[in-house]
Amino acid sequence: MTARSGFTTSPGEILVLIRSGRVRTRRELRDLTGLSRSTVALRVDRLVSAGYLRVVEQRRGGAGRPTEVLSFDETDKLVLAADLGATHARFALTDAGGRALAERAEDLDAAQDPDVVLKTVVRRFRDLLREAGRDRSEVVGVGVGLPAPVDFRTGRPVRPPILPGWHDVPVARTLADALGCPAFVDNDANLLGLGEVRERYPDVDGLLFVKVGTGIGAGVVLGGRPERGATGQGGDIGHIRLARPVDDARCRCGATGCLAAHASGAALARRLTERGIPAASSRDVVRLVGEGDPDAISLVRDAGRLLGEVLATAVALLNPTVVVIGGDLALTREHLLVGVRESLHERTVPALASSLAVVESRLGDRAGVHGARHLVVDQVFSAEAVDARLAPDP
Repeated sequence: MTARSGFTTSPGEILVLIRSGRVRTRRELRDLTGLSRSTVALRVDRLVSAGYLRVVEQRRGGAGRPTEVLSFDETDKLVLAADLGATHARFALTDAGGRALAERAEDLDAAQDPDVVLKTVVRRFRDLLREAGRDRSEVVGVGVGLPAPVDFRTGRPVRPPILPGWHDVPVARTLADALGCPAFVDNDANLLGLGEVRERYPDVDGLLFVKVGTGIGAGVVLGGRPERGATGQGGDIGHIRLARPVDDARCRCGATGCLAAHASGAALARRLTERGIPAASSRDVVRLVGEGDPDAISLVRDAGRLLGEVLATAVALLNPTVVVIGGDLALTREHLLVGVRESLHERTVPALASSLAVVESRLGDRAGVHGARHLVVDQVFSAEAVDARLAPDP
């Protein structure tokens, strides 16, 4: 039986409608889907009994019984989220609605042996559960962002230049086995972009998130969902070759002329050190800019112009509403953004440039864990996943 507007009688489909906020009552469900009163009652009651929905209030109208307002029951469903950068990481325990229960950030060299890093991730997740006084059985899923191209279907990195030794490592399966729940792994820029869209730009159809830290990567979010490309390598803009490279610096991928070899935090730290200004990382570059160092400021602005050069093509192809700049170098604020805007306005037609906002990340270094949570909730509580769990045993 198929209802109006392509909706089916699936309980999972009904949960998605309520989670999205499109409907909040049984009457609204009947009006939107065309389902009968008895079918809606059967499906909703099943979702309530399974712990997916709860009644949050009773609305009183005119005559007749009060109307029940339905809501996704998110407080007892926990999510473990991690955003791993090249040199530091953030871990969070939240409920499915985003309420933070425990969180920590620390330096972590992700280029270590994958087994070492993943054991650290598992330990941190268990630490967060202990700190919050919650049990692992309450966790519905794990979401992790990696500074690497990721085949989302398998949860395995794909030849990541920044993480040598991680190619084809079964990251999702390793975490799922260790924590006893589904695990999902994605490129960090995808999750950063997803976090920004869902938390700050929910009405934006097209957002391009650019992370400028040790390396450079981008996440494309269209219609509220990441666009990953055929093999998970969409958005890997750090290895686009520049038309006029600054010097012959070799990129981590082995090539010369890559954007990341000239405009990343690691590249700027190298060039400052060559000028006699010690800088070991992108954080040192940010510190020097904050102290007003003219060489650091000049290099950051030049990096912004190079970044804008590469982004101009992406803007012309995708026509996003917002370009969000995140990562360590975003902390230099207008010093980086001015260069990006300059190049974009020079290299795109006025109609595109005038409708485009280029902004600093509003969530900062918490965007990734927000995105990881949304990724888990989208996957675990999709219509297909819920219907599969509610299906009777064969």
